[in-house]
Amino acid sequence: MIKRALISVSNKAGLQDFANGLYKLGIELISTGGTAKFLQDLNIPVTNVADITNFPEIMNGRVKTIHPKIAGGILGKRDQHEKEAKEHEIPWLDLVVCNLYPFAETIAKPNVDLDTALENIDIGGPTMIRAAAKNFHYVGVIVDPNDYSAVLQELQKNRKLDLDLCKKLATKAFAHTAQYDTVIAEYLTDDMFPEQLTLAFNKISELRYGENPHQKACFYQKIDRLSNSKQLQGKQLSFNNIFDTDAAIACVKEFSEPACVVVKHANPCGVCEHEDINQAFINAWQADAKSAFGGIVALNRTCSAEIAEQLAKVFIEVLIAPDYSPEALEILQKKPNLRVLELNTLTKSAEKYQFKYVDGGMLLQTIDDNKITNNDLKFVTKIKPSQQKIADLLFAWKVVKHVKSNAIVIADNKTTLGIGHGQVSRVDAVNVAIYKGRKYPQQAVLASDAFFPFRDSIDQLETTSINAIIQPGGSIRDEEVIAACDEQQIAMVFTGIRCFNH
Repeated sequence: MIKRALISVSNKAGLQDFANGLYKLGIELISTGGTAKFLQDLNIPVTNVADITNFPEIMNGRVKTIHPKIAGGILGKRDQHEKEAKEHEIPWLDLVVCNLYPFAETIAKPNVDLDTALENIDIGGPTMIRAAAKNFHYVGVIVDPNDYSAVLQELQKNRKLDLDLCKKLATKAFAHTAQYDTVIAEYLTDDMFPEQLTLAFNKISELRYGENPHQKACFYQKIDRLSNSKQLQGKQLSFNNIFDTDAAIACVKEFSEPACVVVKHANPCGVCEHEDINQAFINAWQADAKSAFGGIVALNRTCSAEIAEQLAKVFIEVLIAPDYSPEALEILQKKPNLRVLELNTLTKSAEKYQFKYVDGGMLLQTIDDNKITNNDLKFVTKIKPSQQKIADLLFAWKVVKHVKSNAIVIADNKTTLGIGHGQVSRVDAVNVAIYKGRKYPQQAVLASDAFFPFRDSIDQLETTSINAIIQPGGSIRDEEVIAACDEQQIAMVFTGIRCFNH
């Protein structure tokens, strides 16, 4: 039987109706300072925790629920500790409703200092939650406002909570406090790779299926990241949509000038940077329109009516942009299944690490956020590239970082012409890129994500118009490769760093 409930919440969403429902059932409500005032202002009768403990809240509210009368009221076994509870005047607390100070939301805000972060670490809350969860045979615990309705319906029906429901709520409570501590530990650690690593994610939605229809899937988001994306229209994002969209966003974030990236199966198939976003889209799409069918389009500027008109004529899965003109949205609504995402921030990712799971474990590495500039280049051939060619080389390098290895990108005028990806032979990657870019006769540049181990890849360029190459260098046969470029009058620069993307 639920006779007494302790309510102490930071997130007060849904609390008014829930607390009022408990009161109407004759359940005594006990609460702490801020929550007590919230309920009192709503004319819902409530007893302050200090009246139970006979001890005031002290130290600016840091100490209020840490007291034997609170802990004992939650942890006591009703069939074993009744005598002790009466002896020490400890009231049983049958329901604990608690969610914690918003630590994750606080540290996600820009320029948050350490003192502010520390003040948003809850102490009494996790103690009460864990105590109630441990004692779920006698006590119900709620950490999620989404559970208010189910709990209230159960109480209205039976005046008590089913044991299976209490166990389910307790499981959720332990996960809640575990995640909370995980985010705090990650924030405070100075170690790049700590001895213990726990990941904290919130379930966003179940997906229809995974990569294939026979696989089950779900989407989770890191709980210390505030999403700045909004789906404006279209079907639910699928597993592959989310994965490919992430690849498109990562690539388009490389560019500060107006740019468009078209992605298919997590690989760019068309990329362009241009002073006019409309032209950037046209160039990126035409770079490989055949592959773009059913792909993802990402823009880093407002989607115009002109772009929307073009996309209305073709099939794509997802469109991403920081904003949309009213006319563009009206046009796109004619394709109701098209997933249209508004992503307000298309700048450098806040993520520091990249996770890759393997059977029985996980690989962890820092994000490849290395930026190559003109000053980083080593000019190794007799012919030096012009400033315009250097700009194209640096553009191609930004793209090749996001192409699956082995990766080759051919580009001109900051537009990709041919992309060879995922080949187990670098020569094959070169040949795929050449084949893809065969319809473009103009002189072009080539980027390779790793060094050329032999001159055979350069030899494949003899019948092409490629006249500049950017690559890491570092092969024991670099001199042989340089000589091959000199023979074909191709300029080549080394970055001194590779950019594998497996």
